[in-house]
Amino acid sequence: MDHGEDHAESIAIDLDHERHRYMYRVVKRVFDFVASLLGLILLSPVFLIVAIAIKLEDPKGPVFYSQTRLGKQQQPFKMYKFRSMIVNADKLLKKLADQNEVDGAMFKIKRDPRVTNVGRFIRKYSLDELPQLMNVLLGQMSLVGPRPPLPREVAEYTEYDRQRLFVKPGCTGLWQVTLRNEVGFDGMVKLDLEYIVKRSITFDFWVLLKTVKVFLKPNSAY
Repeated sequence: MDHGEDHAESIAIDLDHERHRYMYRVVKRVFDFVASLLGLILLSPVFLIVAIAIKLEDPKGPVFYSQTRLGKQQQPFKMYKFRSMIVNADKLLKKLADQNEVDGAMFKIKRDPRVTNVGRFIRKYSLDELPQLMNVLLGQMSLVGPRPPLPREVAEYTEYDRQRLFVKPGCTGLWQVTLRNEVGFDGMVKLDLEYIVKRSITFDFWVLLKTVKVFLKPNSAY
């Protein structure tokens, strides 16, 4: 599926160079493991508060929500989140498809009726993403990288778009800490590829610092 852009400012990933960045990948994995483990321990009170709030609003629904996403080299894995939507949200997606506010292989609407009251709050402060620290601990995700897409989204990807799947996906990334929902799908892909080209330990650290700032002063997350 062509997204209507000729990618005038195309970014090509040097796969051979990426494959040989052994030291960077080892350091990144060690940091991811230690940081996610510490994060899960230190943030356990936050996990408990969010879990209680979700249960109080909807006692019958689960606290966590898992969804199949595609990671590095399109490897499927279960990504974890705090549940921010009503229980049958996925079934209602087809009814809302024509309200999509983002061009390309992504679905987002600003006032999604499926989002609960607690869900709206935890989404604004990105608290719904915290369980992904478990995915990082397991090595399925990294703290910093492109967001892992859904299989149905990847089915619409061009070869150019698939470049964002050359690396391990992340909890946060250049797109989330800069333009986020201000850009469409093509803008997100461009920022993801820009990150892959520029990525280093110092650049990852910069993205993490910007992520903390977004937590404290939320951008256009919804």
